[in-house]
Amino acid sequence: MVSSKSGAKTSPQFWRPATRMVHGGTVRSGFGETSEALFLTQGFVYDSAEAAEARFKGEEDGFIYSRYANPTVDMFEKRMCLLEGAEDARAMASGMAAVSAAIGCQVKAGDHIVAARALFGSCRWVVETLMPRYGVECTLVDGRNLDEWKAAMRPQTKVLFLESPTNPTLELCDIAAIADIAHEGNARLVVDNVFATPILQKPLELGADIVIYSTTKHVDGQGRCLGGIVLGSREWIDENLHDYFRHTGPSMSPFNAWVMLKGLETLPLRVRQQTETAALIADQLAQEKGVSRVLYPGRADHPQADIARKQMAGGSTLVAFELAGGKKAAFAFENALSIIRISNNLGDAKSLVTHPATTTHKNLAPEARAQLGISDGLVRLSVGLEDSADLMEDIAAAMAAANLATA
Repeated sequence: MVSSKSGAKTSPQFWRPATRMVHGGTVRSGFGETSEALFLTQGFVYDSAEAAEARFKGEEDGFIYSRYANPTVDMFEKRMCLLEGAEDARAMASGMAAVSAAIGCQVKAGDHIVAARALFGSCRWVVETLMPRYGVECTLVDGRNLDEWKAAMRPQTKVLFLESPTNPTLELCDIAAIADIAHEGNARLVVDNVFATPILQKPLELGADIVIYSTTKHVDGQGRCLGGIVLGSREWIDENLHDYFRHTGPSMSPFNAWVMLKGLETLPLRVRQQTETAALIADQLAQEKGVSRVLYPGRADHPQADIARKQMAGGSTLVAFELAGGKKAAFAFENALSIIRISNNLGDAKSLVTHPATTTHKNLAPEARAQLGISDGLVRLSVGLEDSADLMEDIAAAMAAANLATA
């Protein structure tokens, strides 16, 4: 569809990502508000008993109850679909609600899950501890090793699950190749795309079936609200997720959805700036004498740099690095920072640093952490929107204060 006045493409499907993030999915009330309306309502009224019956039977379009769907949440879901290239989505109260729903809605007792072992601690708990309680077996594999994915497949395998880049070591999985393995076994691939963001990586285009986000991270991007979303085909959502979502109630609040809509308006700008700064910091850290290794997908020395070039449009907003002095050095470095703050969150406008071995991955056994490369000296840095020179000076000063610059 083309405007006769200017030649502009007026259908959202033709818009580029930045335009979609400002205008996509917007539905205005009769007041003609500029900003998306915030519908803080639990329920909806009907013109007649017959109208209520028709809506519950699906014969009439409209909203029934905000646990099922809400106008503000619906706008957020539609905007995320435009960004991701998905047919449908369900917004959830948190990222972990999204993970649990995306996996739990499509398995039953006797089924089998194959998951990459490099996962956020709570994600590993879902597949490794929670699912087996309900008779769903799980096999953990090295997500980088395609032979391990293939060997783990069974006739009962229904779901393959991975993060790429992984939390916190920024390992990469070959999404397209693993999608092929899943489909050859009549299974579906679920990808947690939080670290890459929908700006830097498109799992559905690479062959994944379902994409998950903790929208708490880059989508909000300013440390305000929790949220999550599951995106996929309309058929899969109708057949698997819809009833699970409707009856178990992990829905996102309308207020949080409104905040996420505001966050999406600036998502491309923020991710681009954060990624540029992260690349500069990764190069700086690689020159520090107290740093034994730097893990950043945008660098040529990343172990899966070839995969990064193939499936990512940038190196991520996060950098992981290992300090030679272990936990003592990591704590001294974090405590000496002035601008960068200590927090286990990520994807924020503020730069944040955490020590995974004692925070996000502390519940893993020491052997499991060692297997994943989460040493006591590993630090995860989420790069914000501060001036890159200020951040680099802060890092250099903290290295010196912690006696790491000459270690």
